[in-house]
Amino acid sequence: MKKLLPIGISDFNKLIQGNYIYVDKTEYIYKLITEGGGYYFLSKPRRFGKSLLISTIRYLFEGQKNLFKDLYIYNKWNWDEIYPVIRISFAKDIVKKEDYKKRVIQELLKNYLNNELDTFQKTEDEVELFENLIINIYRKHKKPVVILIDEYDKPILDLIENIKEAEQVRKYLKGFYSVLKGLDEYIKFLLITGVSKFAKVSLFSGLNQLKDISLDPRYGNICGYTQNELELYFKDYLQNLNLDEIKEWYNGYYFLQDTLYNPFDILLYLDSKRFDNYWYKTGTPIFLIKLIKKKEYDVSDLENKIVKSNILEKFDIEEIKIEALMFQTGYLTIKEEYQKEYGQEYKLGFPNKEVRISFNEDILSILLAKDLRENIADNIIEILKKQEIEKLKEQIEILISNISYVHFNQESSYLIAVFSMLYSTGLNVITEDNTSKGRIDLTIIVNNSIVYILEFKVIKNSKEKGKALKQIEQKEYYKKYLNYKKIYLIGIEIDKTKKQIINFEYQQVK
Repeated sequence: MKKLLPIGISDFNKLIQGNYIYVDKTEYIYKLITEGGGYYFLSKPRRFGKSLLISTIRYLFEGQKNLFKDLYIYNKWNWDEIYPVIRISFAKDIVKKEDYKKRVIQELLKNYLNNELDTFQKTEDEVELFENLIINIYRKHKKPVVILIDEYDKPILDLIENIKEAEQVRKYLKGFYSVLKGLDEYIKFLLITGVSKFAKVSLFSGLNQLKDISLDPRYGNICGYTQNELELYFKDYLQNLNLDEIKEWYNGYYFLQDTLYNPFDILLYLDSKRFDNYWYKTGTPIFLIKLIKKKEYDVSDLENKIVKSNILEKFDIEEIKIEALMFQTGYLTIKEEYQKEYGQEYKLGFPNKEVRISFNEDILSILLAKDLRENIADNIIEILKKQEIEKLKEQIEILISNISYVHFNQESSYLIAVFSMLYSTGLNVITEDNTSKGRIDLTIIVNNSIVYILEFKVIKNSKEKGKALKQIEQKEYYKKYLNYKKIYLIGIEIDKTKKQIINFEYQQVK
């Protein structure tokens, strides 16, 4: 009988008993439990399989041997050793300002009931409730407790648009999680998952043994699907499908081991066989788009952005770094890693076609009215395929002349608009394209046969006209692409004061 696609299934027991496909991650779980210190933190984007990971570990410690038959860990685990488990999850529902304390208490009381404890009636203080829960479970079972906290940061992220409210929740959770630092003797294993790793939060201050495995190459594949896993476990669903196209659309997340698929995305695609932005449209953070708008952030700089490792490994409520926010939430991923004298550096970029198209469509929604942006991607694709350069000029002129000054006032906003327009097409668009003599502003490759090399200049007066195209010619950027059938060089110059294109030159070199 053909196994079912595990769409929306985050309970390991339901998944196994219901004949759903399970991509075996128990090798990583076994390594985590047996080789480390037992206190872990894992950050991954939303819908990446964190809840299923938590659930799998729960049933493992509870000794549910029958669920693990034929999995890697089955013959390696000591099934006679059973440990009590506390599971706290904030994964479901949006946590509102007035509800976060209530949610914490609900999660604690659920664990009291699951462990048949009634001592919670003696206190209404959440910190004391949590401490009593751990100690009383330990005393009842005479064994240390396994603590699994899923989406620890969701109460903060749900309120992140209001800095004061988010800070209030942060302080509250700091006190709540502080319980853990004084109870080592009662704890067997601890795993905390979330989307973000807050820097100043110090939610886990005192937990010096809490090991962050978010960018540990040994556990890079603990969530998500690799290409090999996709082809092995889902081969019945991949017949007659274009694997290269699927990979282009949905693969690309990288946490220093292999590139990965977001499970939510690829499962919905395999179910429908239609390419769509499944992951992106289920939870695009409006806050992220608003923040980019507020800071007038140059999104054209996101692709191939070089950052130091410490930027990706923290997140401050008071001073949010857009690169950190976009990486931790899954809108950027690591493309390359560099070892420097002072530590690691990473090159960032959009993980795949879905995110690149959808994100840049959102940026265009800030810049342009709806009627202007609706067919813009289709128009550009046809223009580039037909090599109608004059029409490309017209389209860019329309774009620039319709940018709303209410949203962006800096000169970089024009480049942002052009880059976003081209990214939203889904074509192979390369920014800051390196050559032996310099970097191309923008390269577009169409149908693996036509190459457009674009250079942009914002100039002060007409006397500076001609510099853009001249730079392409002098630095011979086109030589990198001489193996393609056709190459077009395009220089675009925008008047800084008039805020319009005053020079658009192009030539075909092949």
